Amino acid sequence: MIDFVSETRGSRSLRFFLWTRFHSKTLFDVVLLAIVLLLPAAKASSADRSARPNIVVIMADDLGYGDVSCYGATALATPNIDRLAENGLRFTSGYCSASTCTPTRYSLLTGTYAFRRKGTGIAPPNASALIKPGTETIASLLKQAGYRTAVIGKWHLGLGGEGGPDWNGELKPGPLEIGFDHCYLLPTTNDRVPQVYVDDHRVPNLDPKDPLWVGNKQPSPDFPTGITLRDTLRMDWSHGHNQSVHNGIGRIGFYTGGHAARWCDEDLADEWVKRSVAWIEQNKDEPFFLFFASHDLHVPRMPHERFQGKTKLGYRGDSIVQLDWCVGELVKTLDRLKLADNTLVVFCSDNGPVLDDGYRDGAVEKNGDHKPAGPYRGGKYSIFEGGTRTPFITYWPGQIKSGESDELVCTIDLAASLASLTGVEMPADACLDSLDVSAALLGRDGAKGRDHLVQQDNGQGGNFGLRVGQWKLQRHDSRRARNVNLELVNTPVAQYRLFDLSSDPGETQDVKAAHPEIARRLIGQLNDLIQAGRSRLAE
Repeated sequence: MIDFVSETRGSRSLRFFLWTRFHSKTLFDVVLLAIVLLLPAAKASSADRSARPNIVVIMADDLGYGDVSCYGATALATPNIDRLAENGLRFTSGYCSASTCTPTRYSLLTGTYAFRRKGTGIAPPNASALIKPGTETIASLLKQAGYRTAVIGKWHLGLGGEGGPDWNGELKPGPLEIGFDHCYLLPTTNDRVPQVYVDDHRVPNLDPKDPLWVGNKQPSPDFPTGITLRDTLRMDWSHGHNQSVHNGIGRIGFYTGGHAARWCDEDLADEWVKRSVAWIEQNKDEPFFLFFASHDLHVPRMPHERFQGKTKLGYRGDSIVQLDWCVGELVKTLDRLKLADNTLVVFCSDNGPVLDDGYRDGAVEKNGDHKPAGPYRGGKYSIFEGGTRTPFITYWPGQIKSGESDELVCTIDLAASLASLTGVEMPADACLDSLDVSAALLGRDGAKGRDHLVQQDNGQGGNFGLRVGQWKLQRHDSRRARNVNLELVNTPVAQYRLFDLSSDPGETQDVKAAHPEIARRLIGQLNDLIQAGRSRLAE
């Protein structure tokens, strides 16, 4: 990349010199000027293409550190994810920035901690677009480098203006207004209404004679719900998830109409893969960025029939196997199109694991000795390590040597790192918490990751974590620690707690009293980071 930039600047200088001599107007000067002006541009274009790798970010949903075999799982096998790890770089300190989906996805795309913007908790069905037009994102940055961009899969970042989505009209602003050329979406989550796709700005296959309505209240007293139809449901609910019923499963929220546009749970993974493969094939001749946002293994876990029963862990384990198949299909497509050697693949998750997340799907009863969070405590919704430390793998044949890294990296860093990798200058007022750790992601000798990381829960309770080296500080403004040992419980705790992860990865022993100076320093650092409004230094 440096050689190309240097060559391009040199070509510009030579062309400028020749241009200043154009006053001679001799035939030789004119011909020579034309050759110099045209040929270096073609040469630069060729070099530019080879210097800009295709980028595929695969984000799993609710996948824990210990949920895949390359991170220690023995109750199931994930050969395709394992292949990425065996031939790429497996991070043992790879994180997402929050322990729930909406804030992590917001931070991934914007490079800014979600707690800095109000309303970035778990988005309701009718949420308006959380990322406003004009906000710099990974997609908009990569477009500056000439990339084609797409997001396919789960969105859950809201659609439409301040009035919320116009489900029967144009769904904008949305991904296409913040840098994506194409989107094919699950607009909210599979447990939230409406159960339809979004293709760019519209719901496909929508019959105008059967308009779609989405609301927060029961549309009529006799509207069937997961409560009134409980005895007939294919999957019972344990808490919530008992409003509208679709595909024999209760959901969050109410909606009517749009029957011809509705999807079936079992088909979602196949649809994401089919759409992604087609898009890659259409854009294989230009550098592309694909954000493959899987819905697996978010509830309701209802994998395709060909994956049901493939594990002993019930539908949760079967959904992991389905996710692994998706990864394999994407990599096979890159191999078939001879794109693998020029494609950086990043595999990650939006937060840690959860067992019972509102449905009785056997996840708790069939879990056995499986440890979804690996050696770490907690999971989804918590600021324990299990909430945000997840599988994190980078794969680029011929560029990334296979191995393991303990460098601290986070999904929030992809914006700055990919901008750096592709030669895009980062605006000072954008991506306020995204750090350039591209060298660490590529496994370069001596490369360092970030030196600190702020972790958050859903953002509603004001709970934070700060990891610096071996130390982990917890700040519980709500004075409650949620989701201990993957159970939805609330436990009273002190506001600040300190843990030494080098000897206590499970965060079981609060050592704040034994290390008061370290606790005091980290408390000050965390408070400063939250109040400063940014952690990336403006250049």
